[in-house]
Amino acid sequence: MRKKKILYAALAGMIFLPSFLGNASGVLAEDQKNVRSKEEVVYATLKANGDIGPIYVVNTLEVAKAGGILDFGNYKTVKNLTDRTELKQEGERVEADVEQDGKFYYQGDLEEGTELPWDVAVTYLLDGSEVDPSQLAGETGHVEIQVETKANESMDPVFYENYLLQVSLTLPNTYKNIEASSGGMQANAGKNKQITFTVMPGKEEQLRVEADVENFEFNGVEIAAVPSSLPIDTTGTEGMTDDMAELSDAIGQLNDGVSELQNGVVQLNDGAGKLRDGSAQYKNGINQLNGSSSELVGASNSIKEALGTINRGLSGGAADVDLSSLMELPAGLRELAKGLNETANGLATLQENYGAAYAALDGAITEIPAGDLSEAEIASLYESGADPAVVDKLAANYAAAQRVKGTYAQVREAFAAVEPSLTQVDGAVRGMSGTLTTIADELSASLKETDLSGFAELTKGMETLATNYNQFHSGLVSYTNGVGELSASYSQLHTGLIGLTDGTSELSSGVGELSEGTEELHSETKDLPEKMQAEIDKMIQEYDKSDFKPVSFVSEENEKVTSVQFVIKTEAIKMEEKKTKEAEPEEKKGFWTLLKELFK
Repeated sequence: MRKKKILYAALAGMIFLPSFLGNASGVLAEDQKNVRSKEEVVYATLKANGDIGPIYVVNTLEVAKAGGILDFGNYKTVKNLTDRTELKQEGERVEADVEQDGKFYYQGDLEEGTELPWDVAVTYLLDGSEVDPSQLAGETGHVEIQVETKANESMDPVFYENYLLQVSLTLPNTYKNIEASSGGMQANAGKNKQITFTVMPGKEEQLRVEADVENFEFNGVEIAAVPSSLPIDTTGTEGMTDDMAELSDAIGQLNDGVSELQNGVVQLNDGAGKLRDGSAQYKNGINQLNGSSSELVGASNSIKEALGTINRGLSGGAADVDLSSLMELPAGLRELAKGLNETANGLATLQENYGAAYAALDGAITEIPAGDLSEAEIASLYESGADPAVVDKLAANYAAAQRVKGTYAQVREAFAAVEPSLTQVDGAVRGMSGTLTTIADELSASLKETDLSGFAELTKGMETLATNYNQFHSGLVSYTNGVGELSASYSQLHTGLIGLTDGTSELSSGVGELSEGTEELHSETKDLPEKMQAEIDKMIQEYDKSDFKPVSFVSEENEKVTSVQFVIKTEAIKMEEKKTKEAEPEEKKGFWTLLKELFK
């Protein structure tokens, strides 16, 4: 008899205690009569739309020794699930005299109208239109099942605030395009697809599952409610806050770096502005020099023609010489020498302006940081929270600045050679001016002392002078042509410098906006570790229910409750099975009937 009782108890545990519902431990009350602890599993069957149906409770009592036991519950009927011991029910009192210690199981059916701590509503839609579940079996189309859970305001909130819900829906794998709302986890379960949702304690949820179905059937919504009693492990949060501290520090360093970059870009922009102004002065000077080149060449050409005329006149003989034109030559040579001196002064000014402009250009471009900005560094700027448009502008201006730096490196030698060339040309022009002045002085003195007896020597000297001056004039023409080419080329360079200045101005503006953005980001994230810790503490306070002590669902009189769990299921939606009409047994024909049929 004892073995049978133990077998009954084991079978009852297998039937009424699903494996996924674990047993929680609690504090045992010292004054409970002969009962060490009590567990309750509440089974509720809901209608297909979520309305309340019958509810019963399977109670498990841990009996200390054989003898009388007492439990409480507002039951309509009770049933012993352990042995044949009679249960006595009076009001909420349930008593029995058990024959042995150990676990004792009994079922109590609750009175009609008993409610659950959660209000559950299930809505069905077919092709977008709400439909009564009784009309849905066997339908084909797009079905959507909506499950809403919220607190039952008429019940004690202790279960709603401390229990999590596991909501499961099972659909055949033959259904197509099965989808679930956010948080729904899909898993294969044999020939079916199981969709599971978790609803945290104290939270209302609206869950959704939809699919394309044919001959729709549904086993119903299953809900398991268990205490959220697992403590939250906070040992890993220190590492998280440390990581956030490193991130906050990195953002601070980024902000400092952007501030330094802003200062450098401001200096670059100022240098580019000075370079533009110096370049404008140099451009004006070279243009003026180029403009005066035609006058210089014209004057030199007049001297060349005059020398040629004198030389031709002297070659005709002393009788044909008109010394009056020759007397005017020293003055022309001195005028030309004066023009060359003015040109040399212009070149000196040009050299000075160019030196200042070149120094500003070289210094500004040298200050442009070398090296490439990697894609990872650019990506970190986008991820830092700065305005993407500002980062785009910064990257474009940075690329333009690098191109300017690279181009300048290629032509730097040409720029460096300009100032020495100007010095050399200035010296050559001053030398030519001095030579012409010397020629003029010597020619003037010779004319005052000359007579026809020295005519042959004068003729020879003038021939040499005319020949040498032709060479000088050719060199002067080449020089002015070079000045013209330099003027045209520098105009293009100056246009490029203006573009560079505009670019550095935009770069300065963009980096300024970026600096404001990183400053704001740093301001918002410098307290990030403290804010994160506060959120972690808030989450722990909200979801850590490890200090929850179970209470009885059926009666406040039950004190030694260690576990209360809920198993809730809605009615299934099934197609009616077609009944096959049984063939009526054929009436056995008698002898006379058979005989009559022979003669028909």
